[in-house]
Amino acid sequence: MRASLLQIGVDTEEPVKSRRLRAAALVRERSGSDLVVLPELWPVGAFAFDSFQAEAEPLHGPTYEAMSAAARDAEVWLHAGSIVERAADGALYNTSLIFAPDGSLAAVYRKIHRFGFDRGEAVLMGAGEKPVTVPLPDTTLGLATCYDLRFPEMFRQLTDAGAQTLVIPAGWPARRRAHWSLLARARAVENQCYVLACGTAGTHAGVEQAGHSVVVDPWGEVIAEAGPYEEVLTADLDPAKVAKTRSDFPVLRDRVLGLDLPRP
Repeated sequence: MRASLLQIGVDTEEPVKSRRLRAAALVRERSGSDLVVLPELWPVGAFAFDSFQAEAEPLHGPTYEAMSAAARDAEVWLHAGSIVERAADGALYNTSLIFAPDGSLAAVYRKIHRFGFDRGEAVLMGAGEKPVTVPLPDTTLGLATCYDLRFPEMFRQLTDAGAQTLVIPAGWPARRRAHWSLLARARAVENQCYVLACGTAGTHAGVEQAGHSVVVDPWGEVIAEAGPYEEVLTADLDPAKVAKTRSDFPVLRDRVLGLDLPRP
């Protein structure tokens, strides 16, 4: 299974429409991949809070249309990163769209953990309500977004729901890049899953981005990693390695806390 992570550079001087067309072209160029992943809030920038209201779009808006067409043309599964979604009631959400190779919408995930500590995304956007998994022919995806990466209990739920590949688009700041790399490997090791963590390059509203998108195998080994600039990162995954890792080192069967056990 071949996965391509599109570490797009977000420049506020580039109009959103132009970046949307550029992202769609990059997806079409990955027609040899099985799965393509874009970063978090790449149309507007994850830290461009002042632009969220102006750039918000309905679920079936221009990004949906562009990404659906690109997935269909490339015949790939596409995790289209996330958009600022404006729901029917006017509320904003950080929403991921996943498309099947025929361009149909396979899943929607609204980010559960909002970053900002009472500022920015944390007050401007609503929270998603539940984790989401997506069955593919060769693996099952578990969906998360950026700040979600810091909450291991969410990934346990995804693993319990059958996830074998964790997909994490992000707009992660450069000053916390060490956390990004560490947490991506930790989520892979503790859940014995592949991790596909796709970040952005460039600067969002003055916040330098970490880049360094990474693919980690179920044993915690980094099998591909990008640099700090715009880059396409491609790696071949062996879906059977998840089952083999869990069989050879069956740590998940020894879980006690967090399970539905009788209370003392």
